[in-house]
Amino acid sequence: MYLGAISNLNFGNFDWEVLFIDAGLLILQIIGIYIVFLVVRSVGNRVISKSFDRASKRHDVSVNRAKTLEGLTKNVFSYVLIFIFFVTILQLFEYDIAPLLAGAGVVGLAIGFGAQGLVSDVVTGFFILLEKQLDIGDYVTTGNYSGIVEQVGLRTTQIRSFDGTLNYLPNREITSLSNHSRGNMRALVDIGISYDDNIDEAIHIMQSVCDKIAAEEDTIEEGPNVIGVQSLGSSDVVLRIIAKTKNMEQWGVERKLRKAIKEALDANGIEIPFPHQVFIQKPNEEKEVSRG
Repeated sequence: MYLGAISNLNFGNFDWEVLFIDAGLLILQIIGIYIVFLVVRSVGNRVISKSFDRASKRHDVSVNRAKTLEGLTKNVFSYVLIFIFFVTILQLFEYDIAPLLAGAGVVGLAIGFGAQGLVSDVVTGFFILLEKQLDIGDYVTTGNYSGIVEQVGLRTTQIRSFDGTLNYLPNREITSLSNHSRGNMRALVDIGISYDDNIDEAIHIMQSVCDKIAAEEDTIEEGPNVIGVQSLGSSDVVLRIIAKTKNMEQWGVERKLRKAIKEALDANGIEIPFPHQVFIQKPNEEKEVSRG
């Protein structure tokens, strides 16, 4: 049928020059629209970045909060531009987009009922952002994941574990969240000394070390202080030191405290004990057996 219709066409009267000119103009229009799309996206992203930079400098929002909202705004802006780009391309081909836009609402409604997990992700992500539960750069724990937040979206949240693994977590699975990056953090160090050593002398030496480190480290907000005997172990008396530090600096302070206290205790002859095992061997007694 189609072959017969094609064979009946009069190709001799067909104006190929007009066809090639129209096709060339269409291609140039598509290229021009794509260039405009790239330019608008680049300029828009710069405007968004500058807007959030100014907002963070005015201390209206924190730096991490500004980065979170900036990334989300750029994503939404890109989606809108892509939609406008494709609609414009369809109009070049004289395609009536009114039925497409009308059908989009019906299709969206059907997807909403069918993809309930996706809708739940978007709704949960919206409230996470609205309630400022987390921001990019925060150290959080949720479910089986702990790490640094790298990206917060309406559908997923990306958390980088300390071993380097990047975890993609659907927002609907964030049922409970612990944010360790809000306010100062606590550095905690437990040091064991021998039962034979003087506890008061050990506390005095350790507190002297803590005072020295506090004067050197600007990341320490309060302390460190030796609060006293924490527990009595099987082979040691455990003394506890606590301090308040700036966010994400607690681990570095703990490492420095352990090193300095170990060196100070060694210099003053105070032993940090370790488990010992004692073996008792009984000598074999030779017994003479008399035979009569």
